[in-house]
Amino acid sequence: MKHIHLSDRYQNGASRIHRLEPRVKVIVTLLFIISNVILPDGAWIAFALSFGLVTLVCALANIGIFFALKRSFVALPFALVAVTVVFTTPGQPLAGWQIGSSALIATDAGLVRFLSILARSWLSVQMAIVLTAVTPIPDLLHALRHLRVPPLLVAVIGLMVRYLTILSDEALRLMRARDARSVGSGGSLLWRAQVTGNMVGQLFLRSYDRSERVYQAMLARGFDGRFLTANPHQMRAHDWWALAGTVVALALIHVAGMAL
Repeated sequence: MKHIHLSDRYQNGASRIHRLEPRVKVIVTLLFIISNVILPDGAWIAFALSFGLVTLVCALANIGIFFALKRSFVALPFALVAVTVVFTTPGQPLAGWQIGSSALIATDAGLVRFLSILARSWLSVQMAIVLTAVTPIPDLLHALRHLRVPPLLVAVIGLMVRYLTILSDEALRLMRARDARSVGSGGSLLWRAQVTGNMVGQLFLRSYDRSERVYQAMLARGFDGRFLTANPHQMRAHDWWALAGTVVALALIHVAGMAL
């Protein structure tokens, strides 16, 4: 069974995107997400240009132009919760269904809004995937500190990433032990549920105990709530140019979306 740590999402490289100051990458990602959020519904040309921008970043980072695209589809099912806007947004009826005493009527404006929500979510997830692929977690946390994010929140995020990896390790060990004993074969549904419940309880206890040991080891090595990195975190000329170029590109995309 293949096990992938959260840190494995970083794609090591020496491209221009990799060499950008982490603060620039965080700011660009936030600006990109905000730009997509404020685009009007049905701005398909602007959404297409935003997708082109993500593809360009992937190409410049040498991680493959479809790197983010292939990994972003996993987030689309979560955006399907917005399907209700198809039936609640006023507009020209497209189709209707009678469910008991209630009627569901899909409208053209509702469909456009739903597809726009999907596009915004899909594009935002892609840019976030690119951010984690070209920036190590310690650099991301350090960038958040430089951007005046509350230190406690940054520490919580860092520990969450670290302990999620520990949690996945413990879950993998339990699954290996179960497979070695063939616990999953045979038995009634109730018996399987009891086995799963016992595994969840053991996972909680083992993860809690191991997290305490890890935290004590971190304190023994001088951990003071900060995750250190060798990155000097200095803004250079190409960082400013990249930030300015991104702002201009997003402004043009927004103008195109408002004009159409």
